[in-house]
Amino acid sequence: MEYVLSNAAVARSFTDYLASTCGVTEPNAWRVEVEAIAKGYNALDFPAVALILLLTACLCYSTKESSTLNMVLTAFHLLFFAFIIVAGFWNGSARNMVTPGGLAPYGVRGVLDGAAVVYFSYIGYDSASTMAEEIRDPARALPVGIAGSVLIVSALYCLMSVALCVMLPYTEITESAPFSSAFRDKAGWRWASNVVGAGASIGIVASLLVAMLGQARYLCVIARARLVPAWLAKVHPSTDLGSVHTYPGLCTASIALFTELQIVFEMISIGTLLAFYLVANALIYHRYAKVGATRPLHVLLFLLLLTLSSVGFSLSRRIDGKWRWGMALFGAMSVAVVAIFHCTAQQGAAGPPSEWTVPLMPWPAAASVFLNVFLMTTLKMRSFQRFGIWSLVITIFYVCYGVHSTYTAEENEIVNAMIHDANADILS
Repeated sequence: MEYVLSNAAVARSFTDYLASTCGVTEPNAWRVEVEAIAKGYNALDFPAVALILLLTACLCYSTKESSTLNMVLTAFHLLFFAFIIVAGFWNGSARNMVTPGGLAPYGVRGVLDGAAVVYFSYIGYDSASTMAEEIRDPARALPVGIAGSVLIVSALYCLMSVALCVMLPYTEITESAPFSSAFRDKAGWRWASNVVGAGASIGIVASLLVAMLGQARYLCVIARARLVPAWLAKVHPSTDLGSVHTYPGLCTASIALFTELQIVFEMISIGTLLAFYLVANALIYHRYAKVGATRPLHVLLFLLLLTLSSVGFSLSRRIDGKWRWGMALFGAMSVAVVAIFHCTAQQGAAGPPSEWTVPLMPWPAAASVFLNVFLMTTLKMRSFQRFGIWSLVITIFYVCYGVHSTYTAEENEIVNAMIHDANADILS
């Protein structure tokens, strides 16, 4: 869900920047508005659909050639980043960072609400793990690659954001193609608006290409586990992953055609936050219950108490000025629960020297649980309603199909293994 929705959002923003490259300033100028369709879904984005279908065709043709194309596009993307940052600081003024309304015009609440919405920007780093089969030393290279990518891109995010904010006061930043608009409003830099639009369009194509490759790999793995029909995992013999790209590509194109960015952003954010929350819980359980000597019940009780205290802290914050004591109470409770568990639980022995493990456990994973719960509570109720409907549909599908399919697949694997062992004994 995250990959399909995030790719749809990226594709719709491609239309904005491509229009800006051609000097078009109206946000929906290249979209077709249909009055008969509900608001929020009535701006049909055919350029976004065309881009998704084109990249789907490239991936179906060959993954190797697609990766070469991605390398070239990424090189242009980095040059575009450098231009934005240098030109932004050159033309900007530090006064724009504090006027109007100060450095944080909406206060801490505004910063946190914004963080929850843009959280989806960190989707994609985990997709590097789907390339483990092509990596020589994945146990060492994957953690270094993922952690290094997060640090580098986070620094670029910050530099790009600061460059935009010093160029214009936040009240003058447009929601559609903001970087192109910022240069268009600067005297003598109108030409740069077209350059920025072209660079952003190229960058969007590069990021979309990688994300679509990652989502197809995830679908392939899920299909191999028989959680979805096995024919979704079929690999074309001559094009590496070939036809497996078609199905998520069509889903992405259909959402990009109808759904506005804000709706997509909210759905992506809650899905990403929940996924990261589950991963943090799984990390603690694996380290202490499966690998370590701590009883599973104790670990599950710790995770439950940590989640409840995080929810209590987050809900206390939402009640303006009345439950500050609740924030202090639940915050202290969260720290105390983690500290007690840290002192009493026994985690598994460290792996071999070449194996990378998360240090200072359980504190990093517990902090992730706390922050993900906290940011989820900043989202709008409509996001939870949409996500609840989606989760209900998927749960029904899992109960009616996935459970039985995976059970049958496991039985078949056991039978095949027994036949293989019997044949080996006969030959020996």
